[in-house]
Amino acid sequence: MPKRDYQQVFEQFNQLRVMVVGDVMVDTYLFGRVDRISPEAPVPVVTIEKRLNRLGGAANVALNLKAMGADPILCSVIGDDAKGHEFRQLLDSADISRDALVTSDDRITTTKFRVIGNKAQMLRVDEEVTFDLNEKDESALLYKIINIIESSSPDAIIFQDYNKGVLTTSLISRVIELAKSHHIPVAVDPKKKNFLNYKGVTLFKPNLKELREGLGMHIQSNEPGSLNEAAHQLHQNQDIAFVLVTLSDDGVFISCREQDGQVSQHKIPAHRRNISDVSGAGDTVISVASLCLACKLDPAEIASISNLAGGLVCEELGVVPVNRDKLLKETLNLFS
Repeated sequence: MPKRDYQQVFEQFNQLRVMVVGDVMVDTYLFGRVDRISPEAPVPVVTIEKRLNRLGGAANVALNLKAMGADPILCSVIGDDAKGHEFRQLLDSADISRDALVTSDDRITTTKFRVIGNKAQMLRVDEEVTFDLNEKDESALLYKIINIIESSSPDAIIFQDYNKGVLTTSLISRVIELAKSHHIPVAVDPKKKNFLNYKGVTLFKPNLKELREGLGMHIQSNEPGSLNEAAHQLHQNQDIAFVLVTLSDDGVFISCREQDGQVSQHKIPAHRRNISDVSGAGDTVISVASLCLACKLDPAEIASISNLAGGLVCEELGVVPVNRDKLLKETLNLFS
C-alpha cells in the first residue's frame, strides 16, 4: 500500500459532487413485539409500536455519499403518489436536492415494507412496478442529466440498478457517452437485466450472485482462477477498467486493467463483525468505492476502504448510511 494521509483523503471527499442515476425507493419499517400466534393461521402476530421511513435504493447511495461529506446529485423517477410525497420529504430532511427527480403519472413509488418483530425481520412486502420508463419520462430524466453534466461536470457518476425500470438501455448508453466526452469516471452496481449494457464504464461492482448470473459462469469465491477469468471477460469484452466483486463473508475481490494492458488483482478478506443486517451494504460499498475512485486511489485501497464501509453498515439494523468517523478510524488503523 502507498503511504498516504487518509485524513486528507477523507477531507477531499468534501469537495466531490457525485451524480447517482437509478432506481429509488422508500424503505418502510414496522417495528413491534410478538407474544402470540394468530388464531386465523399459524403465523405470529406483530403488535406495531413504531413506524419508520428511510431512503432506499439509489437514494441510499446518495445518503451514503452525503454521510461521507460529498454532494450527491440524485437523478431518478418517482410516482405521483403518497409515497412519492414521503420520499421528497425524506430528501428534504437529509438535505439532498430533489431538482433532478422526475415525477411520473405512469408509475408508483417503489416501497419495501419490512416487519420487525422482537428485533428480527419477519416479513417483507414490496410495492412496485418494474417495467421500463415510458418515452416521456425517459426523455425528461435524460434532459435533467444532460443539463447537469454540461453545466457542472460532476466528479463521478454512479449507476445504481435495482431492476425497477429507470435504467433503460438507451439511457445507460447515452449517459456513458456523455461521461466519456466529459472525462467523468462511471461506477456501476448492476443487476442481471442490464448486466452487459454497461460497456466502457470505469468501475463495475457486482456481488458474487450477480456475477454468476450475468456471465453465466460457475464462480466460487474460494477459487481465485474463476474470479480471475470472470474479471478477464469483463475487462476484455466490456472494456471495464476496474472489476470490484463483493463476496459477503469472504470480503471483496478487485481486478484492475492498467494502461499498459497489465492486470493487477487483490482479494481483501472480510473483517470480523457482529452482523445485524446486510441490507444496503452494496449501496455503501459502491458509494465509498466511487469516492475513492474519484480521488484516484490505488485498486487495493479502493477495495479495502469500501470493504470496511460495507462491513460497518452490516452492524446496524435496517438500511443506514455509513458512519464517516468510524470508517476513518478503521481506515487509519488498517493502513497505519
